[in-house]
Amino acid sequence: MTKSAPTFSAAPALTPERALWVALALSMGAAVSLGLARFSYGLLLPPMRADLGWSYALAGGMNTANAVGYLVGALVTPALMRRHGAMRVLIVGALLATLFMTGSGFVTSAPALLSQRLLAGLASAWVFVAGGLLAARLGAAQPSRSSFLLGLYYGGTGFGILLSALVVPAVLQAAAGVAHGWAWAWWALALASALGTALLAWAVHAMAGQGLGVPVAAAAGAGPQAVAQFVPLHRFAWALGGYTLFGAGYIGYMTFIIALLREQGASAGFVTLFYSLLGLACVASSRLWAGLLDRFRGGQPQALLNMLLGVATLLPVLSPSLPVALVSGVMFGAVFLSVVASTTALVRHNLPQADWARGISAFTIAFALGQIVGPTVTGWISDGAGGLARGLVVSAGTLWLGAALASRQRALHH
Repeated sequence: MTKSAPTFSAAPALTPERALWVALALSMGAAVSLGLARFSYGLLLPPMRADLGWSYALAGGMNTANAVGYLVGALVTPALMRRHGAMRVLIVGALLATLFMTGSGFVTSAPALLSQRLLAGLASAWVFVAGGLLAARLGAAQPSRSSFLLGLYYGGTGFGILLSALVVPAVLQAAAGVAHGWAWAWWALALASALGTALLAWAVHAMAGQGLGVPVAAAAGAGPQAVAQFVPLHRFAWALGGYTLFGAGYIGYMTFIIALLREQGASAGFVTLFYSLLGLACVASSRLWAGLLDRFRGGQPQALLNMLLGVATLLPVLSPSLPVALVSGVMFGAVFLSVVASTTALVRHNLPQADWARGISAFTIAFALGQIVGPTVTGWISDGAGGLARGLVVSAGTLWLGAALASRQRALHH
């Protein structure tokens, strides 16, 4: 009598519907690393500055510290992913980002807060780079929708921004009259980050079940081929330069736009509406620009999107009208994360999959370098004549210069 072979339950097939759910859960990486850990600070800057007596330069320096940590994190992420795998780096980074956000509510001295922002930036880079790599692999498993799924990951930042817009003003109002009431907002954001991390854990489990935890080349044992296809990253020099200026320009808007609106007389309700619409536009951008990212293999998408961002940045300076501010916020939200997605698409179009981690990390480092300069310089300019409006004019000019550089990037032929 022959024994039948043992049977094993197969992992659920990666249907388009399941891939969509995995991409949505994976987008919590962008929500935690950027939407909650970084961009929520724009809402907290006015009350923290008023309570702690900061200059705009110091207030901007908080985001510069965050960007310095982000740069350090981006530099070490490739080595960490080679040693531990992208999935583990993603989850550990999300847990640490949550912990550091919690810590921001327990200190009031500038050096301590700068340290918290730096450490949160370091952990955020682990999350963002590892999550971007996993999103690219997920897209490779669904070629007909690869740019949409990739855009959905980056659009997850919009979920974090939207959640910040709904949570932070409400918590600040509830904590009115309490000493350092902004601390409660940090703790609420940390709770939201913990929930996002739980969804990330599910996405990682689902991708591991589909064999998407390692690059196709590695899974196939194609190491020698990957070496033969090595592409020097200096061939992306124009796009890297444009992306550095994007990092310096966009972060000035995201750091100080709420402070400018409050100076112009915007109410707390309007600020919530403005930031909510900006966040929703981020989410919608994954569908809006997917065709553009699929069609072009060079720097054209980054150039066009940087140009539009410059216009959106300048609008609230040209007119203090609240409707104009809403147009600016929606336009900015609909564009800025697609610049990030455009660089990952550029890497995906021009490098073998085994080299994607190196390419994504290079652009993340360029992004971080720009963000180190942007907030402090914009804050320093804003402390002088012309105030915040003048600082945003410089941010718009920086974005347009970035568009000019990116327009010179051509697709690689190898």
